[in-house]
Amino acid sequence: MIETKIEIAEKKHRSTIGFWLYLMTDSLLFASLFAVYIVLKDGIASGPEAKDIIVMPLVLTETILLLASSLTCGLALLSFKFKKIRQAVVFLALTYALGVAFLTIELTEFSTLIADGHGWQHSAFLSAFFVLVATHGAHIAVGLLWLLVLIIVLARKGLTSKLERQFTLFGLFWHFLDLVWIFIFSIVYLGGLL
Repeated sequence: MIETKIEIAEKKHRSTIGFWLYLMTDSLLFASLFAVYIVLKDGIASGPEAKDIIVMPLVLTETILLLASSLTCGLALLSFKFKKIRQAVVFLALTYALGVAFLTIELTEFSTLIADGHGWQHSAFLSAFFVLVATHGAHIAVGLLWLLVLIIVLARKGLTSKLERQFTLFGLFWHFLDLVWIFIFSIVYLGGLL
């Protein structure tokens, strides 16, 4: 059975709407985690407060890396639009590398906190902190896997209209994660220093 152009357009439209619905549910998830964090941030028991565990140079480095990855992702999408595939691949590789660097710093932060005896089980504050920041980190890890798969498909099949749309959806997801990080940076890290 041959699909008409209208049927193909309707499928694309439905999948795009479905992806926006997914981002809305993810927004609700993060809003809930932020609410929990705000309620529990003063529940330190006899453990450290946020200002005791925040290493601002690392957090600033993470922020710069993630924002730079958002820029390179946007440049890759623009490159696709102008059919500059090699340039797009370079920007995608940079996006991937910056994402990996961000995640490496975050995992280092977590392992240092746990090694110092400040694991998630020690206080309500630490539980809320780890769940919120780790949920964002898990999304970054999934995004990196998704990007890697897209790059492999691009290398094997070349740029198709379907793949270009998938890269656009990935871009939405990646920019969404940057937006969430800005809230984490502002509420958890900057707010924790006050």
